[in-house]
Amino acid sequence: MFRKILSLVIICLLATHSLSAQELQARVSVNASRVGNQVDRKVFQTLQTAIFNFLNNRKWTDDVFQPNEKINCNFLINIIEGQDNVYKAILTVQAARPIYNTSYESPLMNHQDDNFTFKYIEHQSLEFNENRISGSEGLVSNLSATLAFYVYIILGLDYDSFSPRGGDVYFQKAMNIVNNSPEGRDITGWRAFDGSRNRYWLMENLTNNRYALIHDAVYAYYRKGLDQMYDNEAAAREGVLEAVNALQTIHNDVSNAYVIPFFFQGKSDEIINIFKKAAPSQKSRIREMLIKMDIANANKYREELK
Repeated sequence: MFRKILSLVIICLLATHSLSAQELQARVSVNASRVGNQVDRKVFQTLQTAIFNFLNNRKWTDDVFQPNEKINCNFLINIIEGQDNVYKAILTVQAARPIYNTSYESPLMNHQDDNFTFKYIEHQSLEFNENRISGSEGLVSNLSATLAFYVYIILGLDYDSFSPRGGDVYFQKAMNIVNNSPEGRDITGWRAFDGSRNRYWLMENLTNNRYALIHDAVYAYYRKGLDQMYDNEAAAREGVLEAVNALQTIHNDVSNAYVIPFFFQGKSDEIINIFKKAAPSQKSRIREMLIKMDIANANKYREELK
């Protein structure tokens, strides 16, 4: 009897450890308000649950994450068309990173993918094998492949933000998905000719040595920059400035590099708040660089960092 009880305790402990080892604390939202009543609404609830379980219950790394170390992220799926179990959607992926000695979380990623088409049949399980990505039916495997791709992007950025080039292994996993991506008439976003701003070009930039400074920029921005804000604001500004200088070097070499707007998504207000109290010379320097690189927020920088 004692052995049986001990075995049960060990099983429970192992199960608890397994749960705490997962990397993501992902929130999932499936919005199908634009799809007519021709589709049973229950499908979208089961889809949301299936994606939630796929992201949160799968082990994505070999490392053990404590509950407080899990990466907070959002996967927002806005379905715009649906017929015969095939759905066209806009996928928004957001992730945040906690800042040392504060309760604040900084945007790590805030990206919108407009080319997300997949097939989902109610109650089907989401399966993903990184060694055999493209299944027998491309639209089915495109769902899990796209989700896994962005998980590895999140992990790569998170690891980069804590150690120099720490995310390389996860960017390579994402590139492996690109190289072995599902194929089909309605599947786009995985190839160079699918457009200039897609999954292919994002990974091309994140793994091409020509843009290697992006990884130094991520590390400088978070570890040398924001993590120092509590103890030394001046040092923190220098860290962020170092990150923006690295991005400026990339921009000077390739002005339309995809990683530049990708990096700045969701960060404009944060950067403005960091430099509002900076010395005029430093404020002017960062303003000029930001106006050139983060064009979408150029007017905001002009106004707020006078």
